[in-house]
Amino acid sequence: MARKETDHPDYHFIKVVMTDGTEYMTRSTYGKEGDVLNLDIDPSTHPAWTGGTQQLLDRGGRVSRFNSRFGNLSFGAKK
Repeated sequence: MARKETDHPDYHFIKVVMTDGTEYMTRSTYGKEGDVLNLDIDPSTHPAWTGGTQQLLDRGGRVSRFNSRFGNLSFGAKK
């Protein structure tokens, strides 16, 4: 069975702009030829890639309430 031309997505060059302003050209199916993709999160800033620590938000005191209820529990002897 022969494939139709429309079976494949349009693969073209776009410009990607990182959060620090650096740019590079890559091939993508995003948008159309020459479009610009501005990233909100990228490997140069996100803690998942940089190894940074993430702040734990205590919304409504849930973490505090958990720690006050279960913070004293020990699950066996520590070695």
